[in-house]
Amino acid sequence: MGTLVGVVVFTFSYANGAAYLSNDPAGCINCHVMKANYDGWVKSSHGKVAVCNDCHTPHNFVGKWTTKAINGWNHGLAFTTGRFPDNIQIKDHNLRVTEESCLFCHASVVEGIQATRRHDQKISCVTCHSNVGHLR
Repeated sequence: MGTLVGVVVFTFSYANGAAYLSNDPAGCINCHVMKANYDGWVKSSHGKVAVCNDCHTPHNFVGKWTTKAINGWNHGLAFTTGRFPDNIQIKDHNLRVTEESCLFCHASVVEGIQATRRHDQKISCVTCHSNVGHLR
């Protein structure tokens, strides 16, 4: 058990895991594959008004830290094993979280758009806004 704890502590400190616990977007570029996303965010309109957590974690305490824990584990495992694509693809859970964040911040704008659709008809924000958040 002590060996496992030692490996976890070493890995967390070596990977600068504490940065992942902050609200600082620089913590999100610990891994080289996020550099292009970070650079795109800096140049985008969102780079002036939002940080990574505003869009990529839920807007409640439990949801935020649960999502960060799951993503931290998954990212750590992927980068430790080298099993990740260079072109990062958002997973279903994180896409839902991000879509909810779009609606949270832009509720007054999307209210009219939502009203024109059937109640069960969902449309992704990135259908029309493919470069939102991260310019490509």
